[in-house]
Amino acid sequence: MSLNVSKRKRIAILFSGEGTNMQNLIQKLSPHKEIEIALVLTNNTNAKGIARAKKLGFTPLVLNHKDFQSREAFDKRLVEIVHAHQIDLVVLAGFMRILTPVFTDIVKAINIHPSLLPKHKGKDALINSFNDSDTKAGVTVHWVNSELDGGEIIEQQSFDKRGLDFKAFEKRVHEIEYELYPKAVIKALQTL
Repeated sequence: MSLNVSKRKRIAILFSGEGTNMQNLIQKLSPHKEIEIALVLTNNTNAKGIARAKKLGFTPLVLNHKDFQSREAFDKRLVEIVHAHQIDLVVLAGFMRILTPVFTDIVKAINIHPSLLPKHKGKDALINSFNDSDTKAGVTVHWVNSELDGGEIIEQQSFDKRGLDFKAFEKRVHEIEYELYPKAVIKALQTL
């Protein structure tokens, strides 16, 4: 998918853990000359994704949320960093923080979620989606707003989960994430 924009778009990728979605985004989006990955950031000093990012030539900025007295104070500093880097779009890739309106009312951001929203919002979505009685499960990419996993849907893809054990189910979710998220980033950038 090509990006038809008037100027190069600067994105930030935020992660908290393994960094597999961050790695996939860097690998899939870097070839696009219209996209610059201008910032990679984690809130976790022990995130395994830090090593992944470094292997790909990015030194993540570490902004430890534990250094702040409140969510709002952390989010205020995050907004300052995003603005200082002149970011057009923040891409949350396993960023395990609930962001407050201090961030969500100011910054354009998207998130990926391992369920067919609006079902199974929050951190236990993967296991809840696996355990429910629906035959379909899937992945959603959505705009971030002040409601947890409640923003407008950008892309959504489902699959038939019948007959899958949890390991196979989780593998299928990740396969869809790696395919869907780069496309959704490009789609979101075209609206800015």
